[in-house]
Amino acid sequence: TMTVPNGNGAGALAGKVALVTGASRGIGRAIALELAHRGADVAVNYRSAQEQAEAVAQEICNMGHRVSLIKANVGDSKEAHDMVRRVLEEFGHLDILVNNAGITRDHSVRKMTDPEWEEVIQVNLTGTWYVTSAAIPSMIEQKFGRIVNVSSYGGEGGNFGQVNYAASKGGMISFTRVLALELARYNITANCIAPGWTYTDMMVQIPQKVMDDLKNRIPMGRVGTPEDMAKAVAFLATDADYITGVTLDVNGGLYFH
Repeated sequence: TMTVPNGNGAGALAGKVALVTGASRGIGRAIALELAHRGADVAVNYRSAQEQAEAVAQEICNMGHRVSLIKANVGDSKEAHDMVRRVLEEFGHLDILVNNAGITRDHSVRKMTDPEWEEVIQVNLTGTWYVTSAAIPSMIEQKFGRIVNVSSYGGEGGNFGQVNYAASKGGMISFTRVLALELARYNITANCIAPGWTYTDMMVQIPQKVMDDLKNRIPMGRVGTPEDMAKAVAFLATDADYITGVTLDVNGGLYFH
């Protein structure tokens, strides 16, 4: 189906190029579509869900924007750098980087294995470093960049069984603060969003009773949607010229600091 951006903020990102990692489904998909709605051309990164990634690319295409589909594991330095090089070759510039790709390998501390720890840190935290470090030189050169990292409530308040995930997402927040300090002079902002419980593939396997308990813990009485998260990312990429180094909690009141 053809999607036409509505008048509300449409075209605010016209002429801008965005790279969204892990954009085949869930929050990443919603972010890619929201940035396209606002006028951006989008590079859609995915690791394995090719059919879903192609569907996202098609939707963006239908909006009349340029789109590139790039298969890459962000946790692999060469693949991450090659991906950014390809974006720059195909589009000529890169203005908005959204580091969203992430994995979980949940276990209690007593049962967590070294590979489960290493894999999550490698993709979520080190992958964010690989992609960001590859993108920064061109952003510095053009004196413009908007970097948005998708952290998590788990990196702030912590979730049982997610010591590896929490460490990776907490690390992203600290990483973002230093980026903000060092890159501000080049008109590059770096911010995080920290989603609370969000209805995605990651949550589907949660039993109904646990879901009900979760909803009771959230003051707004519902879990978030990928679109809730995408709007926060789009705000930071579009209208937040004087905001940098912050973590925007998008969690329905579950946690704030």
